[in-house]
Amino acid sequence: MEFIQKKKSNKHTFTLHDDYFNFAYEDKSGSGDTDMNYADFPQKSSVQIEQNDWLRNVGYLWIALGIFQLGYAVYNGAPLSGKGFWVLVGSACVLWAYFSKVKYSVFRAERGNVFVIQDKNHDQIIDELNKRRNSQLLQWYGEVNPENELENEIQKFKWLAEQGVITNEEAEYKIAQAELLKKDDFELPGERLN
Repeated sequence: MEFIQKKKSNKHTFTLHDDYFNFAYEDKSGSGDTDMNYADFPQKSSVQIEQNDWLRNVGYLWIALGIFQLGYAVYNGAPLSGKGFWVLVGSACVLWAYFSKVKYSVFRAERGNVFVIQDKNHDQIIDELNKRRNSQLLQWYGEVNPENELENEIQKFKWLAEQGVITNEEAEYKIAQAELLKKDDFELPGERLN
């Protein structure tokens, strides 16, 4: 499965494989990519906005200049023809800066940051990554491991519940399984026969 996002000079490609995904990006500053296990995809994100501040600020300056020219012409009783030019140019610059900005959801992980452009595919990409993340975490950690200490197993299932991978009821059931398994391990052989 593949998702491609494009906005302005930015192109982000998410290639979803069975056990991992590849995030590749291209923008005006360069390109790169990273492979990441679904289990490593973070739950928390921040928002980053890329916009042309220079163009917006110049637009505001020209609007102010145009308003000054109009006010000065009205004050002196001069004709207003041609005096609104800078207001129009400045407004166009501000609008261009506004509509050309790009918003990202940024997921910071150890192997690199994953930027998801906030467009029509944004929610679908994140939902698919989270679905595969939960599936991979369940596959890796969803069963009781008899080799682990009981406290580690309890913490593992509580963590899986906090991450939304399993419900609290499922976590309690798995913890009870681990406790029962450890209880059976500590019984003496003679106690099992009675």
